[in-house]
Amino acid sequence: MRMFDIIAKKRDKEELTAEEIAFWIQGCLNGEVADYQTTALLMAIRINGFSERETIDLTKEMCCSGKTLDLSDIDGVKADKHSSGGVGDKTSLVAMPIVAAAGIKVAKLSGRGLGHTGGTIDKLESIPGFHADLDSQTFKRQVAETGIAISGQSEDLDPADKKLYALRDVTATVDSIPLIAASIMSKKLATGADVLALDVKYGSGALLHNIEDSRRLAKLMIRLAKAAGKKASAFLSSMEQPLGCHIGNALEVEEAVQVLKGDGPEDLRQLSLSIAGEIIWLAGVKSDREQAWRLAAELLNGGEALDKFKRLVQAQGGGDDWEQLATSRLILPYNAIDEGFIDKIDTAKVGYASLLLGAGRSTAEDAIDYGAGIVFCHKAGAYVHAGDAVAYLHCQDPRQAAEAAKLLNQAVSFSKTVPKAAPLIAEIISTEDATL
Repeated sequence: MRMFDIIAKKRDKEELTAEEIAFWIQGCLNGEVADYQTTALLMAIRINGFSERETIDLTKEMCCSGKTLDLSDIDGVKADKHSSGGVGDKTSLVAMPIVAAAGIKVAKLSGRGLGHTGGTIDKLESIPGFHADLDSQTFKRQVAETGIAISGQSEDLDPADKKLYALRDVTATVDSIPLIAASIMSKKLATGADVLALDVKYGSGALLHNIEDSRRLAKLMIRLAKAAGKKASAFLSSMEQPLGCHIGNALEVEEAVQVLKGDGPEDLRQLSLSIAGEIIWLAGVKSDREQAWRLAAELLNGGEALDKFKRLVQAQGGGDDWEQLATSRLILPYNAIDEGFIDKIDTAKVGYASLLLGAGRSTAEDAIDYGAGIVFCHKAGAYVHAGDAVAYLHCQDPRQAAEAAKLLNQAVSFSKTVPKAAPLIAEIISTEDATL
């Protein structure tokens, strides 16, 4: 078998066999397949596509390319969640404690942020003393004893994805739907959870802006989960504006805790409850979907979810002062440059504005200012006058605020009429749907 022939086959729009895909991935990792050959094949896949069968085979091969996490010796149903990335998306900090409070074991491996999207691990590491990198034995023990653990991914988990993503990132092949699906699902399947929730974003701040593309991705990932014998549901959720009002690591933890205490913005509360309720239903805690969603609300309103979040933080090193989060030296207003209804908030530009303030990283080596970020006073649909504060910028240097404000001037637009809001959740696609 030759890599040349595999590349030519996909160039000519033919299907690859499982053996050819295995040859490629194994050779990519052991050095027998050159990076330039892999990038040629990635581009051929980006242009000519991958069938569902090919994507299943690729996902399996990537999943088994390194160590996998065996959770079978932990009693009960194990759950995990994935978001395709967004701005202000801190649903894991709310939804997963609700799930744990329902008696489901939460075994969540998360990543750090890069570019305009934030990472769950960065948010948690803004809590004083929190340790996000657990070895597999500590991770499993905490899942069994505390009922919830959220950790960074180990280096030996799915090394094929790390290799392929690094090459996709520099060859304009990141947006291939089969490659996105295989990347996400190979990592999720390698973690060993029984039940998965997938939050697939669409809109200006999402990886895929078009809702139809996001729907294709969601359906493909659900079929991959079903092929692997997992129960899963995917939410098509809007990223046309930031989720909640707080963007930035410590600021987002603060807002998540507000929701856990029964307060906070309605969109964050609604999406978190929907995801938690769906997992509770998939796990069989309640046989009726509506009852499962209702139980999620009861666990949030009753304080059980907040208690689980506290136990998570304490188990991973956060002490009694865990709510004493990092702050910024400066808090400066960003004022409306026009009068009218806030028509649009370009989420990607808001994310990059937050990055300029110090809340994100452009490269994996960049340091983060955990206290930096943006707090919006108003969201799309609100009426403001010129000069009214639309948001507050948290930073260390006024020059950072000035640069961020230039981006926000482009991000926030105004209208004389009330804008039509995109639905927060456009659709839910599940392995349990008979028509899938």
